[in-house]
Amino acid sequence: MTSRIFNFNPGPATLPFPVLEQARDELIDYRETGMSLLEASHRGTTYREVHEKAIANLRHILDVPQNYAILLLQGGASLQFGMVPMNLLGQGDTADYTNSGAWAARAIQDARRVGNVHIAADSQNDVPRRVPDINDLNLTETAAYVHITSNETISGAQWKSFPKTQSPLVADMSSDILSRPLDISQFGLIYAGAQKNLGPSGVTVVIMRRDLADRAPTELPSMLTYKSHIDTDSMLNTPPCFSIYLLMLVTQAVRKAGIDSMHNANTEKAKRIYDIVDATEFYKGTAAKECRSDMNVTFRLTNKDLEETFNREAESHQLIGLKGHRSVGGLRASVYNAFPPKGIDALVAFMQDFERRHG
Repeated sequence: MTSRIFNFNPGPATLPFPVLEQARDELIDYRETGMSLLEASHRGTTYREVHEKAIANLRHILDVPQNYAILLLQGGASLQFGMVPMNLLGQGDTADYTNSGAWAARAIQDARRVGNVHIAADSQNDVPRRVPDINDLNLTETAAYVHITSNETISGAQWKSFPKTQSPLVADMSSDILSRPLDISQFGLIYAGAQKNLGPSGVTVVIMRRDLADRAPTELPSMLTYKSHIDTDSMLNTPPCFSIYLLMLVTQAVRKAGIDSMHNANTEKAKRIYDIVDATEFYKGTAAKECRSDMNVTFRLTNKDLEETFNREAESHQLIGLKGHRSVGGLRASVYNAFPPKGIDALVAFMQDFERRHG
């Protein structure tokens, strides 16, 4: 391997290069077992050690209390849009949802198929893009739970602090989990697809208070019931073993670096891009400054006709994936935990040069 591009894609996203190297080296003969982990039985000790280490790493990094279960599931965050209300929203109950953008709206859509949903705040169409203000939430006193999306990947808006709620707080943290410290006790349930900060697609992490699992109706199929997965240690069926192996390697690296160090690095990477965006009128940020994401930096060119040229020239400089989501256009730099600082250097230099030539 002589060179790699800088991958700004929002997910699947760039993985730590040492993790890729280790996975490559262990692919054919996993730690002298004579077979690949792709071939190993999920019931055997070889895979079991990987499974348990991945969970132990998550528990250590986020300081997860023992009354919380850590589940390694499948189906992505999209399955959790339905699985959360199916397990936690009882007949006749109401769940509070905040609508902060496209992914929150998807969660709301699926929850409404299950039961009653009350919109506690709606900032989806606000410009500049933002998440709801904590002080403006219109919460239901007896809500089964309160759902938020901690980081909107498309709009680039992120909750910088979380509401303290009487009902269990549920958060879709797919695009910013492990990017900053969390007080897990503030949440009833967290879920996250892996393909941004945790590893490759194929595995979904759910961290939930164990007592909440008892809410599920008895007629719910076992694969859609959290308690079934808790009782079987996420081995109700064959787990996505290789995705969990990579999750184990990624969380091992985060554990070694420390979550505070990771947070500091993330805020610095994002700040360097935002500083370029704010320096002139050539670029314009699309998220409200108080809500700007550390993971997905969204911006536009004042002359929108130049955005396609920007993206095309960026690709010729090995800066890949900067085109904004098809639903909103513009530009987006996704700079998750594993994104290297050298990539920020390259993007900043390119943005400055592009402005000199086209501004």
